[in-house]
Order: sequence, then C-alpha cells, then structure tokens
Amino acid sequence: MTPRMIAIYGKGGIGKSFFTANLSAKLALKGFRVLQLGCDPKHDSCNALFGGRSLPTIGDQWRLFKDTGREKELDVRHMIFKADLGRGVQLFCAELGGPEVGRGCGGRGISFGFGLLEERGLANWALDYIVMDFLGDVVCGGFATPIAKSLAEEIIIVASHDRMSLYSANNIARAVNYFQSIGGKSRVLGLVINRDDGSGVAERFAAQTGIPVLVKIPYSPAARALSDQCKLLFELPEMDYLFDQFVNKLHRREFVPPEKVTPLEYDEFLAVFGAHEPDVEPQGATMDDLMGRTSAAAISIDLDSPEYSPDSKRLVWRIMQELGLKVVRLTEEPERGVVVQTEAGWEAIFGDPAEETDAKIAILSALSHSGERFHVADLRYTAAPFYE
Repeated sequence: MTPRMIAIYGKGGIGKSFFTANLSAKLALKGFRVLQLGCDPKHDSCNALFGGRSLPTIGDQWRLFKDTGREKELDVRHMIFKADLGRGVQLFCAELGGPEVGRGCGGRGISFGFGLLEERGLANWALDYIVMDFLGDVVCGGFATPIAKSLAEEIIIVASHDRMSLYSANNIARAVNYFQSIGGKSRVLGLVINRDDGSGVAERFAAQTGIPVLVKIPYSPAARALSDQCKLLFELPEMDYLFDQFVNKLHRREFVPPEKVTPLEYDEFLAVFGAHEPDVEPQGATMDDLMGRTSAAAISIDLDSPEYSPDSKRLVWRIMQELGLKVVRLTEEPERGVVVQTEAGWEAIFGDPAEETDAKIAILSALSHSGERFHVADLRYTAAPFYE
C-alpha cells in the first residue's frame, strides 16, 4: 500500500516537533502504522516519543559504518527505531540528522538521508502514514525536498501569533506555490495555530492568504511542562480530546486543501500586524562613518563645473570610475599641477593631467589597495613615485 505522506513545517522553536510527535502517537494509538521522520539537523523530533532519549541519526550511523569500513552492513535496524506507546502499540521513528555543527549543509544531510531510506525500499514499506517534521527554512533546497519532489501529499504549517512564525508560514506557502507552478503535487492543507493566546493575529493572516485553520491548540503551562519533560500530551484530557478530534478529521480527509493560497507581499504582511514599511529610503554609510571620522560627509566635486580643465575632469572621472574613489577636492596649481583629495583623506599630486595618465592611475590603484597608510602620494615622476 502507498502511505499517506504529510510534511509538518514551521519556524524553529514554535512547538512544531512536539506537535508532530503527538500527532504521530495519536495516529499510532488509533491502529495506524506510522513512521515519523525528523528532518531537522538538530534531531530532536522524536525525543518525546522516547522519554527524552535522543536517537542516533541516519547521517551519524552512516558515517560510523563508513569510517569503520562496514558500509554494506548498514541496515534499517541501525536507522529506524520503535517507540513503545503501551498497550502493544509501536511507532516507527528516525532522525535524518545532518553534518556536525558548522561543518556542512544541513539541507544536504536531509537529502542524503532520504536517499539512504529510498535505497532500502521506503516506498514499499507497509505503512499507513509517513509524518515528516521539517525545519521551516525552505530557502534551502534540502529542507524543501518533500515539496520539490512531491514526496509529501499534504503540507501542514505550524505557527503561533508571533510575526516571525507567520513570516515563515508565508515563505512556506510561497515555496509550495512555486513548485506547483512547475508541476509539483504537494498542497498546503492548512495552518495549526499553536500556543493560541486568543489574539487573532494568525487568523487574520490565514484569512488573507486563503490558508484554512485546521486546529487551534491553546497555550497551556501544563502542556509546556510536559513538552519540557519530553512527555506526550495525552495525560491532559483537554489535549487528548483535541488531538483525537483532529486526527479523526485528518484521517477522514475532512480537511480539504484550498484551491488557491496567496502568500502576502512584504507590505501586506506587515499590515497584518498594523505596521507598514516606511517610504523613506535608508541612508547609505559613508567612508567617514565606517572609519569613525567625525568630518562632514564627503561630497564629490561637480565635473560639470567650468572652473576645471577638460584634462583634469577626465582624470578625476577615471579615478572615480576605475578605482571607485570619491574625489572631494580638485585644485590646479602652478607648481604641482593637478592635485586631488579623496574621501579616504589622502591627496594625490598628478602634475600634468594629460601626461602618463595610465601609469599614474595604475600606481595610485596599487597604492590605494596595498593597505599602506599614507596621506600624500606624489605621482608626477612615474619612474620614482613618492608617498608618505
């Protein structure tokens, strides 16, 4: 039989993994054969199902066997583990994991883990449900795997009323829409509002995007305590009833994916929270700002001014275009010739602006990029330039 594949997405820290664990457990307790896949490098999706025990990840197991030359011995029993829910009920669990912290791409680790499971016949296992717990950062291709490859039939987004979790929800909906546009089959089923405080913000977001609200899980200090203790919620009657009803509707397919989901543009998203993006453009930092100087902001000279000769203007234009330096002062002196001062605070003496211009520009470029500290560069004699 073909398992029903559901991917749970949401911002980290929103309670997504705890929601997923309780969802998978309730499905198993109703007699369904369920595999929960933790698809997050921090690999804590299944902790509550094992009383706080952290499972070895598929990635770690593969590295262990590879490093000891036993790659061919890596079997499903080294990657898939059984959670005992009591009353003879078992739930299959795995953590795909990722690279060691700071040593690689987490999304690549997820894709690699999926590959190992597919090699071992994942599609042919006798399962009713595969529930995947995914990090909400779908910018990374690895975390978008179930959407991109249409592995997940349905996408459930977990969010609360805070701006960042709904921002992630908006991005997830945008990713699903993109892959639909190129033939993807995954669909957003709806939004789970976790830790509902009654403020209604998430409902406003859902209404504007066209994403149905599947269930609202109220904020509960007792539920938070159980989560912290790596225990399931079912010892709380109100939570047990809520998950029971939710799973019944999910299995009977009473939740229907919306025909159209419309992710919000940035200004529309801010409006959900009563905010708006200012019309004022941000002011760019100057070199004085970055160098900690207190002088007035440098203003480039006006190359249209008639007080400068054409040769001097061409020289300054080349300095600004080729070296990326702002010239804030230009003088034409009888003895030193053309003298320019840049926004960096140093000046360059060029002499005749039409004489050996290429060589002088090249020397100035090398000097300005050398890291040497100087306040004047005399480039009148290219065979023996001088700076101090």
